[in-house]
Amino acid sequence: MNIDINIHSSIRLSLDKIIYLDPFKIEEDKHDADIIFITHDHYDHFDVESINKIKNDNTIVVAPATIKESVNKIDFKEYIYLNPFDDINIDNINIKSIPAYNISKKFHPQSNNWLGYIITYKNTSYYIAGDTDATPEAKQVKCDVALVPIGGTYTMDVEEAVELIKTINPSVAIPTHYGAIVGNIEDGKKFKELLNDTNIEVIEKV
Repeated sequence: MNIDINIHSSIRLSLDKIIYLDPFKIEEDKHDADIIFITHDHYDHFDVESINKIKNDNTIVVAPATIKESVNKIDFKEYIYLNPFDDINIDNINIKSIPAYNISKKFHPQSNNWLGYIITYKNTSYYIAGDTDATPEAKQVKCDVALVPIGGTYTMDVEEAVELIKTINPSVAIPTHYGAIVGNIEDGKKFKELLNDTNIEVIEKV
């Protein structure tokens, strides 16, 4: 797999470019990030210490336009700010922003215009949902690999995430946002078990 989950929703995607999403609690000084995606600026998704361990002089950052003030405090080669449903291309990597929000919780209001992302490269698309519930917009996503939060409390829980995955039917599903701040390690096993009756490959930890 070309996907590594560091902890929580901290994801490293190795394409021709090294892509990080919501780097958090990064231990090594790698300075290998070509692109860093931020979904929103809660501390467990916008971790300045971790960002400084992976960025370099050529790193590009992609983030919601609504957190521009926070992101601008860090030095990057290029800043790209997106609103929901924007489409852009960076070095043959296609990026579409998807709204990420809570439906009946207060933690991630839709009005904040925080984001998830669909990253497509060489005909493979990766949906990184961010902190979200199973919203109408999420249910319309088409992707090959879906990384979705399952921890509950601040996002959808296991059962809600399973229903979302069954709706969008990716080839591969990877649970995130559990086993650290919220949720427990057993949630990943439950997620996998509830998808056993599908043809979707579930990877609990990568």
